[in-house]
Amino acid sequence: MAAPKKETKLSVFETLSAINVNQHTDKKKNLTYLPWAWAWAEVKKAYPDANYKIGETEFDEALGFMCHSTVTIEGETLEMWLPVMDGANKSMKKIAYEYTTKYGKKTVLAATTFDINKTIMRCLTKNLAMFGLGLYIYSKEDLPDVEPEPVAPVALVMKKMSAKKRQFAIDAINSKDMERIDKVAKYLVGVEDSKEKEELEGLIMNVQPEPEPQHPSGPPAIQESQQSNEPPPPPDMGDFPEVDFSDINQ
Repeated sequence: MAAPKKETKLSVFETLSAINVNQHTDKKKNLTYLPWAWAWAEVKKAYPDANYKIGETEFDEALGFMCHSTVTIEGETLEMWLPVMDGANKSMKKIAYEYTTKYGKKTVLAATTFDINKTIMRCLTKNLAMFGLGLYIYSKEDLPDVEPEPVAPVALVMKKMSAKKRQFAIDAINSKDMERIDKVAKYLVGVEDSKEKEELEGLIMNVQPEPEPQHPSGPPAIQESQQSNEPPPPPDMGDFPEVDFSDINQ
């Protein structure tokens, strides 16, 4: 008689990293956040004896505030730290200060107790990620900070595009195919992922012009508006939100 197979117990990391957190995340600009309350609840469900401690918040006149936390699960203790930052990920200090970008001066407000409390709980969530819960959402955190380029109006962007690309964008809007429109919109405002941008550029550049209709009795007479080089009227938008293309060919 064969001996029964011995069950292998999953480690804390294997257990928590297997949890899909995608449906519980929040987005702010280009960053993804996991609510601390949900994260802590999931950890306690799996490990009822888990506990955490909040460390002392440090302050440096030049650098700003730094929050600390420690989490202990199944006898293992890990520490985490996180600076108090504003919405642009700039360190907040006791007093407001200005910094200069290529778009002009910007202000970082003084940190409040609300900012510090919010950072402490975000620090706890990141601490839990070190045990595996939602660790993958921090995968792009180490990318260098880049000041975002201002987004130009769609009409201005289209005006700078070639006639072929411009027509492709107009056709996409008229098609009312949301997936196609979304791809074109991403191309117009730019995309971060170089592979995706290459795919979109290829999609646009490979558009083949529609063949001209054949007329048994010869081509139709040239319209007066074409003889005067006047731009044709904007395409029929149907029920789609109206877009002003009046200055595209100017």
